[in-house]
Amino acid sequence: MKIVLLVLNCIFLAVGTCGGPLVMRLYFIKGGKRIWLSTWLQTVAWPINFLPLGISYFYSLKNINDNNNNNTKVILMTPRIFVATIGIGVLQGFGNYFYSYGTAKLPVSTSGLLFATQLAFTTGFAFLIAKLKFTSYLVNAVILLTIGVVLLALHSGGDQPEGETKKEYILGFIMTLAAAALSGLIFPLVELIYKKAHQAITYTLVLEFQTVYCFVATIVATIGMIINKDFLVDSTNPGCYLVQFVDERLGI
Repeated sequence: MKIVLLVLNCIFLAVGTCGGPLVMRLYFIKGGKRIWLSTWLQTVAWPINFLPLGISYFYSLKNINDNNNNNTKVILMTPRIFVATIGIGVLQGFGNYFYSYGTAKLPVSTSGLLFATQLAFTTGFAFLIAKLKFTSYLVNAVILLTIGVVLLALHSGGDQPEGETKKEYILGFIMTLAAAALSGLIFPLVELIYKKAHQAITYTLVLEFQTVYCFVATIVATIGMIINKDFLVDSTNPGCYLVQFVDERLGI
């Protein structure tokens, strides 16, 4: 069962990693302008975690009742981890915005290659934060990725989308690198949190962590949408943008 679940998770991760940027880029190609909306959609599905969490809590309560073990905790996240998770969520929210901005301004192939440099950032931050030990394979991978980005930067105008200014293209380039850097920072921070937790890293604890930080990232995106009026078509038309977008695509 563990192998089956692992394979399913790998499939979902592969489909989401490949399909997500394509769908997001398609939205911008078709005339979409709401970057904060795209940011919001990246984590808005966080309530789905309540389903496996509810099952996990149910079995924990059942175990307590069956064994009369009142020392067993149902909610595993401590206040200290909760506060740290909020910080991770804020970083994730802004990282998602940077990524959405880059996807809006760059071809998906370019943004995908740039975002892959998170490996280099992850390695650097992991060395500083999580005391990662370097290996020859790791160093080679980081060097190759870095060379690829440098070569892409030297020819940054070759795949500039039609109708987009040079300034917007370069800003999208920078924003995507910023998103990769934030992702590279978040992973070592999460590992550090797990190390400092001084408790077993169980399936339930990981789900609690993901639920909280995705919720916080969604709140960050929601605030950005409110400030940028992404819930509206424009300041003079109070209609819901999401409803109008769907109506236009369905020809209603």
